[in-house]
Amino acid sequence: MKGLFKKFLQQEGQENHEKYTAEIADGQLKLEIDALYVVLSNLYGTDKLILKASKLEALTLMRSDKLEERVLGLQKLVNDDPTDKPAPDLQDIPAILTEVEEQIAETVAKRSVEDRLNQAVAEKMQERHEEYIKEIKTQVLKETGGPENAQTLRKLAQLEKMKATKPVSSAIEILRPQTTEEIVGQESALQALLAKLATPFPQHILIYGPPGVGKTSAARVALETVKNFPDSPFSKDAPFIEVDGTTLRWDPRDVTNPLLGSVHDPIYQGAKRDLAETGIPEPKLGLVNDAHTGVLFIDEIGEMDPTLLNKLLKVLEDKRVHFESSYYDPHDPQIPLYIKKIFDEGVPADFVLIGATTREPQDLNPALRSRCAEVYFEPLEPAHITHIIRQAALKLNVQLEENVPEIISEYMIEGRKANSILLDAYGLARFRNPGKKEVLISEDDVREVLRSARLTPFVQKRVTAGKDTGRILGLGVSGFLGSVLEIEVKVFNGETGKGSIRFNETAGSMARDAVFNAAAVIRSLTGEDLKNYDLHVNVVGGGRIDGPSAGLATTMAIYSALKQQPLRGDVAVTGEISIQGKVKPVGGIYEKIFGAKQAGVKTVIIPTENRGEVPAGLKGIEVLAVENIEEAIKIAQA
Repeated sequence: MKGLFKKFLQQEGQENHEKYTAEIADGQLKLEIDALYVVLSNLYGTDKLILKASKLEALTLMRSDKLEERVLGLQKLVNDDPTDKPAPDLQDIPAILTEVEEQIAETVAKRSVEDRLNQAVAEKMQERHEEYIKEIKTQVLKETGGPENAQTLRKLAQLEKMKATKPVSSAIEILRPQTTEEIVGQESALQALLAKLATPFPQHILIYGPPGVGKTSAARVALETVKNFPDSPFSKDAPFIEVDGTTLRWDPRDVTNPLLGSVHDPIYQGAKRDLAETGIPEPKLGLVNDAHTGVLFIDEIGEMDPTLLNKLLKVLEDKRVHFESSYYDPHDPQIPLYIKKIFDEGVPADFVLIGATTREPQDLNPALRSRCAEVYFEPLEPAHITHIIRQAALKLNVQLEENVPEIISEYMIEGRKANSILLDAYGLARFRNPGKKEVLISEDDVREVLRSARLTPFVQKRVTAGKDTGRILGLGVSGFLGSVLEIEVKVFNGETGKGSIRFNETAGSMARDAVFNAAAVIRSLTGEDLKNYDLHVNVVGGGRIDGPSAGLATTMAIYSALKQQPLRGDVAVTGEISIQGKVKPVGGIYEKIFGAKQAGVKTVIIPTENRGEVPAGLKGIEVLAVENIEEAIKIAQA
């Protein structure tokens, strides 16, 4: 009996559990169905959803208590299906709800995209509407003769405020030479420059020289000086247009050409709107037109594009610039008169060209050189640098310790860089003494700047007192700067006929040829065959010899070592040696003399044929000319 009762209880519990589980599942489905109806209500709106349900005969299904009918109502609303269908079975409802959810999600996504597109369209329409309103307002302002508005007046006020503020003084402007007296170390070059500009027929000029020696400043000062001469070819307002040849860019189609000018055709960006709308090309004048009746100064003219330079030479000949455009119609009555005049007659460009370069003359365009007078600026000596430093100190209103100019002159041969070192030391002195009105630049300030810039003395003194055997100073040149080469020779007894000659491979092929020529000359002078000796020829520091000018120096050093005859340590030599012992002419005499003077050389030996290249008024160094090696050895042994 107890067993039957226990079994009855177990069956009753299982039935209650299944009933409870079914009720939970029905509750979850009901919640899900209600949630989907809420989503549809939010998507369409309550009123539109009810109206849509009425049309699809789903209103009753929506309000039904049966899950199957409510699901059928969802299907009708989502699929826009007005047909009569049986309600789905309860076990099919989960799958149907999943399908309904996907359809609703797709509808929501489409609605979201449509809303974004509609918003973007509305914004664009609003922008176009505002632009249209602005155009109408602008047209009204033009018609009433008033182009100004609040925005333009505000920008005008900003410009006036900027104009009224005190500008920050530039050290470059302060230290730039303003008179001919401030151009240091270039007296003869400046005189030649003035002479070529002061005539009724001024010449185009090319200025050669190392950087930082005052080429640009001299050209500017020369024009201002010549303006004040009686019967000057330049008026008081003659322009000085300055441009750097390394930065000149142009389009071969002449769409852009800041130097010679260009034409903005109607289809190109940059043309004026009123001209573009009527199909009229617009000429843009260039720097050559701005320089009309004045000076066009091109720094680093040797770096210009060759084609652009050739076009510039054509302008120098024609003294005007001609413009062309396939859009120009000379018979078009709508073309403004000034544009018609530009295309028909060209624009005047009568100016004096002054070009400056750090290149050597042979590196420049021969056609350019043939049209220009040439002026050579000289490298600055230490005395010139010290003068520039003291002059700059006066302009900066600062005091210098006694040796400051001399210290800077040891490290710099360019006036611009020397001023830069002084300015750095000036800033350091002010930093160390804030608020102090009187500034004193000390030696410590300058040396601190030199150390931070990792600078070393420009000229290494190679001159020695007394005499040395197998050692002499040769002279070289690179660009516009001369240098001193220390050549030394050692001679050792070797096996007869099996001697060797060693020398710096870094010295170049010219050094090798100089040694072989020297062997022939030595044998002619002494009767000694160098094949019986081991020779070591050394160019101290590995200096490269690019020309034959070290031949004489090499031969003299070998002779001194072989015969054990010492040579003066303060003598420097340049010249090509022939196998007959004659001293042949070489180039760069002025630069070599300058380099020797910088190094403290007392006497320079040059070929006789180069005597005419020695600068006049040379002080502090003796220059002697020789015809053969015997004369050179005699001078070096004196």
